[in-house]
Amino acid sequence: MRLRSGVFASSCLLVQALGVALFLRGFFPVPVRSVPRREARTDPPAEPAAPGTGMVSNWTKIPPPLFKKVVIVLIDALRDDFVFGSKGKQFMPYTTQVVEKGTSYSFIAEAKPPTVTMPRIKALMTGSIPGFIDVVVNLNSPALLDDNLIWQAKAAGKRIIFYGDDTWVKLFPKHFVEYDGTTSFFVSDFTEVDDNVTRHLDRVLKREDWDLLILHYLGLDHIGHMTGPNSPLVGPKLREMDNILKKIHISLLSKEEASLPNLLVVCGDHGMSETGSHGGSSEGEVHTPLLFISSAFEKRSAPLAQPEHVQQTDLASTLAIGLGLPISRNSVGNLILPVVGGKTMREQLRFVHLNGFQLSRLLQENTPAYEKDPGYEQFKIAEKSHGNWIKLYLEGNNSEILLNLGKKVLKQYLEALKTLSSSLSKQVAQYDMYSMMVGTVIIMEVLLLLLLSVPKALSKRAEFEVPLSPPLFSLLFYLICLMLCAVHVIVCTSAESLCYFCSMSWLTAVGVMMLISALTCGVLSAIAKIFENSRLPLKSPVVSSSSWSEIDVLILAGTIGHVLSLGASSFIEEEHQTWYFLINTLCLVLCQELCRNNFLLKECDPQHSTNVKQNFDCIGETSECKNIDIPAASDSKLGKATSSSELMKGPDKWISLATPWIILICCRLLRSLNQTGVQWAHRPDFGHWLTSSEHKPELSFLAAVSLLMIFFLVQRRCSLVSKIAMALGLLGVYSYRAAIGSVIFPWQHGGKDISKGITEARFVYVFVLGIIFTGTKDLLKSQVISAESSTKSTGLWEVYSGLVLLAALLFRPHNLPVLVFCLLIQTMMTKYIWIPLKFDAAQITIMHYWFGQAFFYFQTSIPVEWEKENTVPLSGGFYHWRKPEEGNSNGIATVDISAGFVGLDSYVEIPAIFLTAFATYAGPFLWAIHLLCYLSSEVSSVLVAQLCSLKV
Repeated sequence: MRLRSGVFASSCLLVQALGVALFLRGFFPVPVRSVPRREARTDPPAEPAAPGTGMVSNWTKIPPPLFKKVVIVLIDALRDDFVFGSKGKQFMPYTTQVVEKGTSYSFIAEAKPPTVTMPRIKALMTGSIPGFIDVVVNLNSPALLDDNLIWQAKAAGKRIIFYGDDTWVKLFPKHFVEYDGTTSFFVSDFTEVDDNVTRHLDRVLKREDWDLLILHYLGLDHIGHMTGPNSPLVGPKLREMDNILKKIHISLLSKEEASLPNLLVVCGDHGMSETGSHGGSSEGEVHTPLLFISSAFEKRSAPLAQPEHVQQTDLASTLAIGLGLPISRNSVGNLILPVVGGKTMREQLRFVHLNGFQLSRLLQENTPAYEKDPGYEQFKIAEKSHGNWIKLYLEGNNSEILLNLGKKVLKQYLEALKTLSSSLSKQVAQYDMYSMMVGTVIIMEVLLLLLLSVPKALSKRAEFEVPLSPPLFSLLFYLICLMLCAVHVIVCTSAESLCYFCSMSWLTAVGVMMLISALTCGVLSAIAKIFENSRLPLKSPVVSSSSWSEIDVLILAGTIGHVLSLGASSFIEEEHQTWYFLINTLCLVLCQELCRNNFLLKECDPQHSTNVKQNFDCIGETSECKNIDIPAASDSKLGKATSSSELMKGPDKWISLATPWIILICCRLLRSLNQTGVQWAHRPDFGHWLTSSEHKPELSFLAAVSLLMIFFLVQRRCSLVSKIAMALGLLGVYSYRAAIGSVIFPWQHGGKDISKGITEARFVYVFVLGIIFTGTKDLLKSQVISAESSTKSTGLWEVYSGLVLLAALLFRPHNLPVLVFCLLIQTMMTKYIWIPLKFDAAQITIMHYWFGQAFFYFQTSIPVEWEKENTVPLSGGFYHWRKPEEGNSNGIATVDISAGFVGLDSYVEIPAIFLTAFATYAGPFLWAIHLLCYLSSEVSSVLVAQLCSLKV
């Protein structure tokens, strides 16, 4: 069946979407869940019954609360060393004094990745472990339907007040009697987000009509995103937080009653990396301080040792016990025992038994073979020992034996809690491998089918013959389908945990198996047809030589090698090294190809070369007349060499030979500009030197030269109006950076006020939209009114130039050379490599993909100004430098969300998401757009010349 390339590509896209959906469903595991929330508030378990007749425990209700009022102060991005390190002693003196000598307990809470705000709030309030899918919904948080501490408190009649990040308001709608939410995504705001919280404090602390007060401060997180953890702005912000904690603590102490004490909890939702961002699993991102401050605790006498490590999910269980509430049904956290350590042994055993019963019930509802779980067995043993202890207690035995037995039972409970929590936490990290494998097979088969069809789809007829009928009626199709169904039955009947693909109906599963079988047969048929066409007799023995060149082998081996390398986590962490190696090797092979075509070809007979070219053209004409598709890759080396030899003469020839070496030099300079990855990200580079405050003149000069180079490289194919708009837009880019203080004008002196540059950025946006609109108008004109290829080409290049202007606005000044080198390499490779050597569309497409991926890692994600670690110069006049910014990497923490707020004075969701995504993936995106422009203007003309009516 013969299909147009557009119809065929659309069909493949739909099938590809199915494969991606299956893979994602398996990659994002479903967290452990208990019964719906409406059924969650049931009576807690009674104490284990004492053995013997007539011995019945009289404690069957929820334990009474331990604290009257609880204040939770959540400081966004508060790292543990900000409190327990040197910064805490310097900038948070009151908090440090309370931690070291006051009535408090201090811990380091470990947050699980992803370390972004919304999943961390879920973990703190539900005790469950959110997955990476929560990163996606973090931008627009839906209401939390799981059982959680806030819902339990509201159901118990407690009055809750909240001020801070409006994520809480979205997660817990109609739960607060009073609230004031502030958007957390406008990261340029360091003060107003916190002032909006603090302005309510004096009024609320004087009132008595609340039980739970939650304060979420955002300023520290915004400072980290913009300037990093070692910024001079961090100290004043920590001092501000210390004064707020002092005010709250003193107020709580002054209003305590004899019945119940109050509790102040200080915590962070996540930390921040050395670049100031978060989302990954580095030590700075996952370690946050957790402080419990209350007069109910004993005053610390000895100096504070290293704080104990707990899990962030433990807070939900601990606060539930402290407030006299049931523990959330989906919680996997453990009770932090020191918080209840001042209670009697019977009360402590009651608390840990409640926690153990909740964890064991959650395990029963999520694990079929729960009785064999070590944690469940330990809990049952501890529960039995607890019953024996109750018997002795009810008999009135108060001897030392009872106390020692109670400590032994308490230790058994704690070990059981730890094992149960570990078993439940592991289920969150268990991937549905079967669904992932099925999705991967579909994706790879469709991708292979698309790659095999690219040359034919780009031919003059733009059609592809889909081998549909033979595979569907072949024995191979039925054998593959039968084999896949057998594998499906084996996997679904032997798997301990139910897979998503196994939960589908058999009709749907068989349909997917038939689809995979058809794709497999289609791929094999396409490969067989390619081999069949390659055996067609040719008129010249020279032309019949193998069409596989060194470039083809490198492209195939490099692409397959990169895919295989992603099977190792270390290669993923250092993926940039793979791409740097591939593009460097590609440049060397291109240099060899250019030398062969410019020097070795001279030894050949020109008349013979002309005949070869004529024969090849004749083959193309004959094949077209017979309606046989000839892929663009079927050009012989000699045919391409002949054409390149005719085109490259004089200075262009030597420039062409020098182009691969120039590209190598550019790539090496870019590697020195920004370090990335894991192992070498801490090493100083040229970007660090530029971003230091004392080198602002040099940075300003580099930014100005880069903007001039961008204009020179982009404007050559644009209309006059677009050229003027581009020039004014680039001037606006420099003005924007000068307005925010990144660069300076030559006539500018110190003392200039720094603004947000909103007017200047919007000035640039006007020209970006204008250029893109002009290009879009030309594209529509070429499709509707005029069929001239020049109009279409101009429209595409104008759209491309508008996106380049947008990238120049979003890139930091010291990162503008990345954009310049990107444009320079594209220009040189187009003029001196791709056109002269007449590479086919498939080769050029993969080269664009390689360079696009490399430029993703060349970019700097989060620039942070250098600061001297000390003021004493070392030998040679150098200083120690702290770990600064990184280049783009596969870690979430390297996403620079500040680019999403260029030109915005408030948080607007859609523009912020688009700008952040574009700034992050500008490298691959610009190379993809350049590929589209190139194929429409250059490759199409080459293919038409090869396949059209050139008569011999």
